[in-house]
This record gives sequence, C-alpha cells and structure tokens, in this order.
Amino acid sequence: MINLTDSAVNALKSAISASAQPTSGLRIMVEAGGCAGFKYKMGFADEAKPEDTVIERDGIKVFVDNKSHEHLAGTTIDFVVALEGSGFTFDNPNASSSCSCGKSCSG
Repeated sequence: MINLTDSAVNALKSAISASAQPTSGLRIMVEAGGCAGFKYKMGFADEAKPEDTVIERDGIKVFVDNKSHEHLAGTTIDFVVALEGSGFTFDNPNASSSCSCGKSCSG
C-alpha cells in the first residue's frame, strides 16, 4: 500500500485539474539512478497498464507497475512547502538509506 498525505492529495488534485491532457491519476516508478542508487519517478497517467497495481485515495488514482511496487510498499508520499522549494517527498520504509533530497533511496 502506498499512502498519500492530505497535502499530497491536494497538490495532485490541483495539478490534475490544471493538466491540459486527459489525466485520471499519477504513475509512480522506481528506477536505477539518483544520488542514492534508485530514484522515484512520477508522471500523470490516463489509464492503468495490465501490470499495474491501482491505489485510490480521495479520488486520486496511483498507478504502480509490479516491478516498482515491491520497492514502494508502505511508502508515504507527502507534498512539502519549504524555503528551499516545494515538492513531493517519499518516506520509504523499504529503503536501507535515503538522501536528503527525499527523491532517491538505496534499497
């Protein structure tokens, strides 16, 4: 299960309503790279792929492919507003370590 904070849900609802393309949710993936070995990748999606797990919270659909799901199970996604900038952060219990940017981890 992937958790979205209220702040993340509100940020996603705003972004989806402002999107010029048809969007029904958010696709989240983990791929090699980033400053800690893996990086989180997010983007809008219109529909699920056959290999996706679909999670829904407050009308927001989150699409996660099976390969990424094992790395993301139990992760909480938040939207943080800070002096350094605003953005999504990931609190991932599966990561053996993470970097200070909140956008990559090692696993």
